Amino acid sequence: MSELLLVRHGETEWSRDGRHTGFTDVALTGRGERQAEALRPLLAGRTVAKVLVSPMKRALRTAELAGLDGAVTDPDLHEWDYGGYEGVTTAEIHRTRPGWYLWDDGVVPGPPEHPGETPAEVGARADRVLARLAPWLDGDRGGEGDVVLVAHGHFLRVLTARRLGLPPAAGALFRLDTATLSRIGTEHGRPALVAWNQPSA
Repeated sequence: MSELLLVRHGETEWSRDGRHTGFTDVALTGRGERQAEALRPLLAGRTVAKVLVSPMKRALRTAELAGLDGAVTDPDLHEWDYGGYEGVTTAEIHRTRPGWYLWDDGVVPGPPEHPGETPAEVGARADRVLARLAPWLDGDRGGEGDVVLVAHGHFLRVLTARRLGLPPAAGALFRLDTATLSRIGTEHGRPALVAWNQPSA
């Protein structure tokens, strides 16, 4: 069966500084571009049937530099909508909400165009992506090659939880660094982690 390959985009200034980056369209840093290029050896030699990428330029550029041709933009792959916590670090949030934890406490409302999402809402987007990929991951197209998703840390963690049959908030268990490759395959016909958070070369 095909494996599901998850690529988190390379470093940005905001990811480097720990700022929650949902819909703010920040670019890769120079280091982030080098990280993305260094993903090529991890992907070389794999037969890829489908590549989906978030519409954010940090993800699009990562896919390009990693040599993932034929990528199709999928708006459901965008990062968690952090609402009023967009651009804010966890340390800054803790000044007014000690003990705050995204996976349990969610976010405060933001502007009307980005009101924020609950873990369940992010999970619903992940479920839609997985449903569209079912023919490649679980169905008759499984022999065509792997499926690659290039997206964002928190979203990919939620998607991993959902692929493994866990609730969206279980994404908290899967730390995911920038410019990493993770693989979800199967064991005895059930989804299982094959490799996780593998850094670029």
